[in-house]
Amino acid sequence: QVQLQESGGGLVQAGDSLRLSCVASGRTFSSASMGWFRQAPGKEREFVAGISWTGGLKGYADSVKGRFSISRDNAKNMVYLQMNSLKPEDTAVYYCALGRTSRMVREKTDFSSWGQGTQVTVSS
Repeated sequence: QVQLQESGGGLVQAGDSLRLSCVASGRTFSSASMGWFRQAPGKEREFVAGISWTGGLKGYADSVKGRFSISRDNAKNMVYLQMNSLKPEDTAVYYCALGRTSRMVREKTDFSSWGQGTQVTVSS
């Protein structure tokens, strides 16, 4: 069983940047894809970004493409989400997730483990 812990959330102003981190423990995650999701109040949890286990393939939601960047460091069991040009509509709890396979995926059902989430609030 793998445990995931996010960090790096906070309160920022529109246009600012934040970098979220997620550390995995319990077993190696280097053979699994990873993803970031977010959930705003009253809304479904939605895909934000995903990365294959090699880091060679990345995918983004249209709403964050060009502003967010996902990366990983398998030696440190870490995955990151660099968020630039933040907007109020990016306000949500952000979750990292462990994929069931090595391929970059986007559906919630393709992920087997989830972190507790970190709050990101963007003021206008």
